[in-house]
Amino acid sequence: MMKLLFAPTSPFVRKVMVCAHLTGQADEIERLDSAAHPVRRDPRIAAHNPLAKVPTLILQDGQALYDSRVICEYLASQADTQTIFPASGADRWTALSRQALGDGLLDAALLARYELTARPPEFQWPTWREALLTKVTACLEAIEAIASGLSPDKPTIGEITIGCALGYLDFRFPELDWRAQCGNAARWNEAFQNLPAMQATRPHEA
Repeated sequence: MMKLLFAPTSPFVRKVMVCAHLTGQADEIERLDSAAHPVRRDPRIAAHNPLAKVPTLILQDGQALYDSRVICEYLASQADTQTIFPASGADRWTALSRQALGDGLLDAALLARYELTARPPEFQWPTWREALLTKVTACLEAIEAIASGLSPDKPTIGEITIGCALGYLDFRFPELDWRAQCGNAARWNEAFQNLPAMQATRPHEA
């Protein structure tokens, strides 16, 4: 059985588990407790991943895969499907670019959260946090612009990542009220979050 170093609130872990559900492999993954943190290294993760970050997937032969982009593509390859990762051509580059957009939104949002939750108050830099949230806003504008082309029920890795990113904003940044300026994205997201794979992986506090 594969083993996943896991955090129930991580949007990148959610991304992996959505792929696992969509490819029928969720029951083949044992979730291992871990406590990823930007400052305090968890030796349980570091033993398999020098970055000490989740998600980290440990294969049956002991090989460790990281990060979410690699793990998701591995799971798709094991299921022999080209739906999540189109094999070639414009569809592949569109899916990968949308994945990068969702990952970029998440990277900025996580750093903005860490600025308040991981950095002591005397060292916090409000200007830095605002710059990160500006990136989040720019990503939301880009998602709004492509929302009409996003599939609500046959997702590539692009839709999966964007859906996990929007779910993370709802979970950690409700004050942003992103739907007010992104009506098309909000309508797509409402349908997408109702997919069984998304419902099964909703973030929650441990």
